[in-house]
Amino acid sequence: MKVKAHFSSRCLHFFSTCFYFSVHTNMLIAVAAMAQCALSYLIFKSAISYPIILLEGSATLLLYNFSLYLAKPADPMRSPYKRTRWVFSHLPIMYLFSALAAIIFFYSFLNIGWTSRFFLAFTGLCSFSYSFPLYKQEGRWVGLRQLPTAKIFHIAAVWVLSSVCLPYVDLYSQGIIVDPYLLGTLMLLKFLFLLICTLPFDIRDLKQDSYYHLKTIPTLLGANKAKRLCYLLLITHSIALIFTSYGFAIQGGLWLTNLFIFGLLKGVIFKSQAHYHYAYLLDFAMIVQYALVFFISFFYG
Repeated sequence: MKVKAHFSSRCLHFFSTCFYFSVHTNMLIAVAAMAQCALSYLIFKSAISYPIILLEGSATLLLYNFSLYLAKPADPMRSPYKRTRWVFSHLPIMYLFSALAAIIFFYSFLNIGWTSRFFLAFTGLCSFSYSFPLYKQEGRWVGLRQLPTAKIFHIAAVWVLSSVCLPYVDLYSQGIIVDPYLLGTLMLLKFLFLLICTLPFDIRDLKQDSYYHLKTIPTLLGANKAKRLCYLLLITHSIALIFTSYGFAIQGGLWLTNLFIFGLLKGVIFKSQAHYHYAYLLDFAMIVQYALVFFISFFYG
């Protein structure tokens, strides 16, 4: 019994270490972006473009790492957040990953068409627009950050552009036409799915956003109503899948993912606010979604 307990403890420690490392280095979110992009090709019933997938992952890693560098506090080692302390005490690792991502990005960028390049540039501008001053409010220029509830919708919209529209543009440039109904339903469902995966982060950051006077959905509705909204969105997404033309194999994988997310929300993420990093399990769920759809489609599609 002691040997089993020791083995289980070592396994748990190993997986926990891998999970936190992937979160701190932004590798988890980068792989999640690649998985979501690959899922679009799968739903479009087209061969995966690996330069596009690599471009998606490397661009995501660079963007998230860059945002971390910009947000560096005066004394990172005194930050209340474990992730901030880890990142700035392991900068050589972060720089190495960023350098590798930059090499992969430029290699992939050179191996895609001009149409995809222009669309990628447009998506990048949309992504950075969140922090840029775009309009005047009370006599000063502010960005989308100050627009009530804009954060979650902006993130979801950018991810739809990069993980759904970019593969579509890539296929279109090759002369492959995707059914407009299939494209439209995927964009809407992806947007809804990303709201589900993003809202718990806003709930987690409720105190921090309130301190900075950011009007997010949880700061306006309160934590409990925001949690109920999350479940409502999950139910809506599950029902909406019935009206798609994906086929049972893909629908089954997406339904199983929703069940997995429900379990995460109910049993882990919303159960305790003490564990700051549990919300990142939703990034892992985006990878699980692709894996489930891929394997079910492979065996039963």
